[in-house]
Amino acid sequence: MRVVFIGCVAYSAATLRALIPSEACQLVGVVTRRASAKTTEMNADFCSLETIAAEARIPCFLAQGNQQGELADWIASKAPDVIYCFGWSYLLRSRILAIAPLGVVGYHPAALPRNRGRHPIIWALALGLRETASSFFFMDEGADSGDLLSQRRLEIHDEDDAASLYRRLTELSLVQIAEFTPALSRGTHQRIPQDHALANVWRKRGHLDGQIDWRMSADSVHNLVRALTRPYVGAHCLWQGEEVKIWKVRALSAAGLDGLEPGKVLEQAGGRLIIKCGDGAVELVEHGFGRLPPAGAYL
Repeated sequence: MRVVFIGCVAYSAATLRALIPSEACQLVGVVTRRASAKTTEMNADFCSLETIAAEARIPCFLAQGNQQGELADWIASKAPDVIYCFGWSYLLRSRILAIAPLGVVGYHPAALPRNRGRHPIIWALALGLRETASSFFFMDEGADSGDLLSQRRLEIHDEDDAASLYRRLTELSLVQIAEFTPALSRGTHQRIPQDHALANVWRKRGHLDGQIDWRMSADSVHNLVRALTRPYVGAHCLWQGEEVKIWKVRALSAAGLDGLEPGKVLEQAGGRLIIKCGDGAVELVEHGFGRLPPAGAYL
């Protein structure tokens, strides 16, 4: 089975490397980017596949912007049976979707048909979800709306953050790819239509979505911080007019904190920094403060 692979993030690199030795497919082309055009949390995990393709002697197309005409011509010249698109920031248009007889397989780390759209790992953690999923589907012209090929549920642990959930989803998806790639090659795969009535679409996040509002509960602050920690850009708060990155916090009990305003520094001693929240408090475990705000100050 001839496969063209499209991707440009760390997840793309992990899946491409896993496919290279596969006996169930022949990688006949790789589409990637040489550099990221943006530096937001949307693509903080950017990773060009150019070097991997060169090492494996796979022809490589370096895309620029969203000009899909030349890209479609190049993919068509490789005569793929299927296209794998794992980690790409643009929807593919109908011309590319129609090239391969088996279609284009996309990936979305959420429990489709629920939670389509942008930043699924970030939103799942920020919203405090207890479960997500690793979903492969046949791409159509919509956003994450095509028939499902493979889906596995994954529990979100209390100790998970963006990095650990990213890693666990990657590990799970590699098992799925090893299962459905031979099935696609044999023609024994399944297509399961999504129930669009159950769908919702997560929106694109902006810079202000990462700003901590200390009126939030301690649990909500914890969820926001773990959602945006590395490999993403980090949550932030404001101190004396400057943004300060917050990488890790620990939620504390609300006991004895009644009557204290959100944002108040409750304790600052020996590097320990505790901030009152709308409900409870958080200890800032890893942060970007240089000079620490004193006890009694307000963030």
